[in-house]
Amino acid sequence: MSGQGFPEVPHADVVVADRIDSALVRRLVAEQFPHWAGLPVRPVDEGGWDNRTFHLGDRMTVRLPSGEGYALQVAKEQRWLPVLGPLLPLVVPAPLGSGRPGAGYPYPWSIYRWIDGRTARAERIDDLTRFATDLADFLRALRGVDATGGPAAGRHSAWRGTPLSTYDAETRAAIETHRDGLPVDTVTAIWQSALDATWAGPPVWFHGDVASGNLLVRDGRLAAVIDLGCCGVGDPACDTVIAWTLLHGASRDAFRDALDVDPATWARGRGWALWKALITVDNPDQAKAAEARHVLGQLLAEHAAAR
Repeated sequence: MSGQGFPEVPHADVVVADRIDSALVRRLVAEQFPHWAGLPVRPVDEGGWDNRTFHLGDRMTVRLPSGEGYALQVAKEQRWLPVLGPLLPLVVPAPLGSGRPGAGYPYPWSIYRWIDGRTARAERIDDLTRFATDLADFLRALRGVDATGGPAAGRHSAWRGTPLSTYDAETRAAIETHRDGLPVDTVTAIWQSALDATWAGPPVWFHGDVASGNLLVRDGRLAAVIDLGCCGVGDPACDTVIAWTLLHGASRDAFRDALDVDPATWARGRGWALWKALITVDNPDQAKAAEARHVLGQLLAEHAAAR
């Protein structure tokens, strides 16, 4: 799942997403990978919006972008995941096949090796502080990979890795919309401090969507990091948002220390978390709305404690 969102997709993309089902996957596989045509196809238990994912047999998955914006990520993943994977301390998806449009489906798509694990939730994690440091170790390793020739942040990364000013107008409009339920001056101050904390370092690799749904737990520990569709080269501050969505207290402090996050990057990370919370607090999906309220509460509490 892409837990941090993406610019709204056009209506045509919604229609495409609604037509992605197991029957379509079977047709695509039969047409383009006939040696796998006899394998059963079924949806994964915990999927996402950006891509629709299906089991192909027991050891593979098929991943189909739900819209044109997400389709931009397919070639990037095919090109870079085999490069990044061997250099990282945790498992990431490994492409096994690259599909092309067909059977009435208009976008490129991928087949990956299946990764065992369940999405990260507090009740599935034995030690949240150890989880936080394991994740920080992964992100530090990712940032350490040579960024030469890597995909510069932009539309393919949902603008993750670019300056926060990309979402300035949207964030300020959301603050105004929720004026009656927010301490507007405080929220605006958090946002402005994030904007002012500009990125001055060289571009580095970032994941772009470090959300609970993209972190897999096995035997109580972080085992894999999936969905690198938003990855790219730029400002890595977006990868700290997990500090306010899943982590708290000692685990948040351990994450920040292990990742060696400077104050400016932490401030920009708060900005990314604030933007997403503000634009999803009224989401009709009650779970997403509740998470947004939680994040707002965490950000406000951290701001108060720092004063």
